[in-house]
Amino acid sequence: MKRKFAIKTVPSTWLETEGRRLDCGPYMSGAIEARELLKKLSARKDYLQDLTKNGIAGIVNAGRISRIWVNDHDYGYPFLSSTDILQADLSNVSFIAKSVARQTPQLLIKKHWTLITRSGSIGRMAYARADMDGMACTEDVLRVIPDEDKVLPGYIYAYLSTKFGVPLVTSGTYGSIITHLEPHHIAELPVPRLGDVEDRAHELIQQAADAHVESVELRKQAGNLVNSICGFPEKLAPAARTFAFSAANSSSILRRLDATFHSPVAQQAEALTEAADGISLGDAGVKGYESNRMKQVFVEEGYGTPFITSGGIFSKTITPERYLRNQLLGEAETWRINECDTLIARSGQVGGIIGRGVWADTRLDGFAASPHILRLRPTSTDFPPGYVYAFLCLTDVGYQLLARTAAGSSIPFLPLDAVSEIRIPRKPSLAQRREIDALVKRSGELRKRSQELEIEAVSLVERAIEEGGR
Repeated sequence: MKRKFAIKTVPSTWLETEGRRLDCGPYMSGAIEARELLKKLSARKDYLQDLTKNGIAGIVNAGRISRIWVNDHDYGYPFLSSTDILQADLSNVSFIAKSVARQTPQLLIKKHWTLITRSGSIGRMAYARADMDGMACTEDVLRVIPDEDKVLPGYIYAYLSTKFGVPLVTSGTYGSIITHLEPHHIAELPVPRLGDVEDRAHELIQQAADAHVESVELRKQAGNLVNSICGFPEKLAPAARTFAFSAANSSSILRRLDATFHSPVAQQAEALTEAADGISLGDAGVKGYESNRMKQVFVEEGYGTPFITSGGIFSKTITPERYLRNQLLGEAETWRINECDTLIARSGQVGGIIGRGVWADTRLDGFAASPHILRLRPTSTDFPPGYVYAFLCLTDVGYQLLARTAAGSSIPFLPLDAVSEIRIPRKPSLAQRREIDALVKRSGELRKRSQELEIEAVSLVERAIEEGGR
């Protein structure tokens, strides 16, 4: 479980060294133990501010900004929230006006920086990849800008992500309701100098970043291929729902009377798939699965099946959020995620994650899916799984067709029967569908490899510290 009742006895000297703080944070996090272990290392240790550009000025809090949103990159910069920096796909983030960035130039980030969430769920970290270079980022994220003449940026990220670095970062936070992390809280965080280990850690982190960027490019290629072959525009509308009016035949409103289902954008998307010789997903042999709304009882690791929510599937790093008691799952396995499934977030607000999809690579195989995830599983070789995913999740036509099926007023959801009626184009030849399928599968392999390389880098640094800096 993420939170447990815990008790710990600490010596009074710890209160002195921590500035007589009486909140439990620094004493329960392992930060003091980490600091004591680092003191015993024979390796040289520098303060973090000694390794950042221009000292403490290289640990940046961008400051409060006014948010002015625009529709596209001609007028704005992609804007990353504190959640977005941890996501695998950044293609659907909002755009903030360029005028805001001109007033606050430190809003823009560059590759090789370490990004650390500084409020709310603090201490979550991301390494700024090449595809993030030049994007805007929320003021709720600290920027750690390495001085590359003194330290390799991948090592700084790997060290701060270790079981020693994270507690030291989070122990500096203050506040009872909304905690905050400021540059001076981590400026004197000790960073051990580990020689060749630093070079190897940086190399692994950079390889992980490059693999992820390549994965993103392969997905773009797959989506662009579908658009090009089928004659789809790259973008149908700036949002899932826009103010508009349209007319519909009486026969088409027998089942759905909600206006958004018959919007001009939805009608255009439907017409485009019909022109591309579309066939319903159900007739194409794509099976749909949804988890039963069973009682969820979570247990410790080793006693249950890894469980993931509709929000968790979008994360760059796939890890079990909790473990679901095996006896509740049943033998039908309608709950199970299989490799090569297309996972669709089925609940939420239109314009958010609802209707967005994820390719299930091997990291997700065998996970139990939340009831808020639809799983689409092709059974016909004529419609390879990567092609189904590319059409639904990498084209705006596919997304608009999914979003139009949302039903409900408070918390909309995607009915499985309506999703199964979405038409998938037959216009791409079988050879072209297989080419698209191969691009998606290769992209999934790279995304998995990226996570493995990052874990390897962090483990390498942790072992070096535990072994005394050798």
